[in-house]
Amino acid sequence: MRWGRSIHDVYAYTKLWNQAKKKAGLDDFRFHDLRHEAVSRLVEAGLSDQEVAAISGHKSMQMLRRYTHLRAEDLVIKLDRIRDH
Repeated sequence: MRWGRSIHDVYAYTKLWNQAKKKAGLDDFRFHDLRHEAVSRLVEAGLSDQEVAAISGHKSMQMLRRYTHLRAEDLVIKLDRIRDH
């Protein structure tokens, strides 16, 4: 285990995570999904690829792009701003 964690810590985390998912009604949700969401929102907030990679720990821009999922409605708003200028 990394960072001195015991197997008991991992089981405790898993139990709490599963309880939280059940309470929220998110059965098909993984903790890792939060990384996808965070990366996408950081890009939409205007941070550069390099800045987002530094925050998220992605080693390559290719992998960062795989994690970035932009919302269509946000892209439409940006395109409208360009058109209006």
